[in-house]
Amino acid sequence: MKSTQTSAKNTGAADEKYDGFTEEERAAMKERARELKASARRGSRAAKPDAESEVLAKIAEMEEEDRVLAERIHEIVKASAPALSPKLWYGMPAYARDGKVVCFFQSAQKFKARYATLGFNDPANLDDGTMWPTAFALTKMTAADEERIAALIKKAAS
Repeated sequence: MKSTQTSAKNTGAADEKYDGFTEEERAAMKERARELKASARRGSRAAKPDAESEVLAKIAEMEEEDRVLAERIHEIVKASAPALSPKLWYGMPAYARDGKVVCFFQSAQKFKARYATLGFNDPANLDDGTMWPTAFALTKMTAADEERIAALIKKAAS
């Protein structure tokens, strides 16, 4: 008798079972739904000043290592690309142009990762040949890192 159910045996992981999204992923999706509802209630005019406060509040909730990185990223984005608007995106600090997220900061604690991430989405102008990075791991930030991040943010927002 042939089973129509996909089993762990068929996927190569004998003792593991896929249960869908992780708890952290589900929480991020719920945060995104709340963000969209709040944005729709506020309207586009009120969203800008309120959004930065929300981003700063989210950064303030982070564990110290992530908070230090996120605060510095926020400062660098504001100085390097003032045209980008801060906003929350899946509960993460993000920076958008014309409502589309160009870059974002993902804390290590968000998905229980080893490192925080500075990520870039499709609207970022980082194209370089046929292959280029769209995310960078962050563990600490040096002056050289800050310069590189500032250059990336400027290019991404151009």
